[in-house]
Amino acid sequence: VEYNEPGRMHEYAISQGVHDEDIVLDFAGRRTYDTCYRARDIFQVQDVILVTQRYHLPRALLTCDGLNVNAVGYVADRTPYVHIRWYWIREIPALWNAWWDIHVKQPEPVLGEPLPIFP
Repeated sequence: VEYNEPGRMHEYAISQGVHDEDIVLDFAGRRTYDTCYRARDIFQVQDVILVTQRYHLPRALLTCDGLNVNAVGYVADRTPYVHIRWYWIREIPALWNAWWDIHVKQPEPVLGEPLPIFP
């Protein structure tokens, strides 16, 4: 199985008129915690706009807030999901896991040299 969610999102953003130079891909943001952490520590961003699914948005906002990243969220649900109940049910333990990561475990994701988006 090939993972390339950032590549797919990049293609979609380009198709919607976003300029390539305005897009930064993060292939090490494998989960919400990693993405928010890396936005802060690698890309050195303090204010973000989150665009994600309705069921995922509360966890993404909680995670950014817990990592001291100022976030505003927008829902990106354009089409209905076949198994939407499953996603909502899945979010219950995912929210608890996010809280645990922020306040207890505090895992360090894949890091590297800082790559500030806005020099």
